[in-house]
Amino acid sequence: MDIFTTCHKINDLLLANNENEARNELIKLLDFHEREKLAYSELVNHLIRESGLYPYLELETASWQDKFVYEVFKVDVGEEAELTLHREQSALLKKLLDGKNLAVSAPTSFGKSFVIDAYISMTKPKNVVIIVPTIALTDETRRRVYKKFASEYKIITTTDVELAEKNIFIFPQERAISYVNKIEDLDILIIDEFYKASSNFDKERSPTLVKAILKLGKIAKQKYFLAPNISSLEDNPFTQDMEFYPLDFNTVYLEQQKLYEKIKGDEELKSTYLLDIISPQNKKTLIYAGTYVNIERLSNLLLANFPAKETKLLLDFSNWLSTNYDYNWNLTNLVKRGVGIHNGRLHRSLSQIQVKLFEESEGIDNLLSTSSIIEGVNTSAENVIIWSNKNGQVKINDFTYRNIMGRGGRMFRHFIGKIFILEQPPAQTQTQLGIPFPEEILGDLDEVKYEKELTKEQVARIILYKEEMSNLLGNETFQRLQSENIFQSSDSELIKKIAVDMIAHPDEWNGLSFLNSPYPGNWERFLYKIISIVPAGWDARHKTFVEFVKILRNNWFKNIPELLSELDKYEIGVDDFFKLERKVTFKLASLVGDINILQKEILKDKNYDISRFMSWCSHAFLPGTVYQLEEFGLPRMISKKIHQAGVYNFTIDGLTIHKVIDDLNSIGLEKISQIDTLMDFDKYILSYFFDGIKVNRTIK
Repeated sequence: MDIFTTCHKINDLLLANNENEARNELIKLLDFHEREKLAYSELVNHLIRESGLYPYLELETASWQDKFVYEVFKVDVGEEAELTLHREQSALLKKLLDGKNLAVSAPTSFGKSFVIDAYISMTKPKNVVIIVPTIALTDETRRRVYKKFASEYKIITTTDVELAEKNIFIFPQERAISYVNKIEDLDILIIDEFYKASSNFDKERSPTLVKAILKLGKIAKQKYFLAPNISSLEDNPFTQDMEFYPLDFNTVYLEQQKLYEKIKGDEELKSTYLLDIISPQNKKTLIYAGTYVNIERLSNLLLANFPAKETKLLLDFSNWLSTNYDYNWNLTNLVKRGVGIHNGRLHRSLSQIQVKLFEESEGIDNLLSTSSIIEGVNTSAENVIIWSNKNGQVKINDFTYRNIMGRGGRMFRHFIGKIFILEQPPAQTQTQLGIPFPEEILGDLDEVKYEKELTKEQVARIILYKEEMSNLLGNETFQRLQSENIFQSSDSELIKKIAVDMIAHPDEWNGLSFLNSPYPGNWERFLYKIISIVPAGWDARHKTFVEFVKILRNNWFKNIPELLSELDKYEIGVDDFFKLERKVTFKLASLVGDINILQKEILKDKNYDISRFMSWCSHAFLPGTVYQLEEFGLPRMISKKIHQAGVYNFTIDGLTIHKVIDDLNSIGLEKISQIDTLMDFDKYILSYFFDGIKVNRTIK
């Protein structure tokens, strides 16, 4: 590459106001400098400044004017030293500091977290709510925020936590609802990946997210919504008072290789290309598989053809998986080859550990993934391989496709993200985001307030629903329950269905308190009864699910291999274990909670209270804080070793997650690491866990 000629070309593009192409050429030039270990000339630094990429300036060779710009754009982002923002980050931060409500569309590599942290550091708000799409992203955000702000704020990521004077709430939309009536003063509501409020992008999550936006948006002084790749916003009541601020400012360059044009649907050739791309080890590669079936297929392909990397770290991880999960599991054998699996079913701590290993030079090189990698974690790689053009059973759209590509490259690590496309991509389209009212939440809306946004049919449905629920529960009771935002389900019709069933068939609910029995055999009748309310939402084999719940009762007393041995006769393997446990902790727990609320109003003479069983389900029958610690990166099996060694008692009544974290910090990593039952990889995980619960600095 001729550096001067390239600089001349970049300058011409800048003069022609073709900044995007100029920035792409500049990033490729910086990549060349990095590969050749060349210092930046004053000319290169000048072009960096002109392109707005101020963090990339190399001060040793920069002019005084460029050095001045580098210093001027420094801000406090909550770390020990101030960091320099790029031009568009700074412009975005200024709008936030001016108090504007913003709906922002920015590329994955934009660096939006720095803007949030700078806002908190500079304005010191009392209460901040950050809603993220998944538990995995909750932990990642918490780790970042905790280190910076835990000395001044209470960082809240779980339900039923007592508020402090200043709080930062970080959680998925399902948990946000439970704090609606507890937060009296909200300075800013931040919604990450707010496109998920549209049922066109996430049919399952959109009702709950829309409900959270409606409830919390009412009390928020400022709103800041973030998404990638949105061209325009349709008029809607959720963003009507917000400025739409699209930013097309990339900090890395994506180099696409359209290998599908050579593959032409030949599956054998496609597999050959995949193996050729990932055969040079130590190149961090995300492989988008698209479906669980494809993950299984690719796992077998890599096991059969890929050599073992066999670093001590990976061998330790493989032994740990074998001991704590299943020695015959694909993942147990894949990690020896430097290959991991990321999907939405795995235990949350397992996903976090693999992402951590993906960052290690001696760790995982290749990560097989479903769409969880684009919605569940902020990681990126030098290479992205798009193996499939599907997301589950449907073809991916251009929006999702660009999100996957956006995982390639990272500031200061990979200037160029190489994208290998092995199947025909979707046609390029402009993404106009519309957020209609989900039908599921109509019963929770004020038909007068939103009359303009609702159809006549929707208004009629709301009025009818309220009349029906008032007749079922009594008007005063219904109004009270609605105002308390007490139901966990966002499906108004489901709530009505449960109420109708209790009133029509009260005898069928006799003995509901048997669910609080410590003997699982007493649960069976009511588990079948509960499942029958929403039959489409469960495993087609109801008996399998019921037996799973009964066996899961011993989750704290037996290890996972022992539980899997008992579950073998029901053909439940380790992957099914993850899927079914997730249904217990989310779907079953929330349904039992809503049933408990309604039965207290309808079956008053029975004096039932099944909150004990609901709590068991929501924590997968583990001690509550042990289950919550998995979100913080500490697996249950390590908590159990700490408990059994007498170092800490996780079964004390009334124990809170914040108390446990404070206590573990007091005990310290060094003492806990001396427990003689710990494996080498247990100690690796503990080190990572403790790193995530320490505070980096004291805020002034």
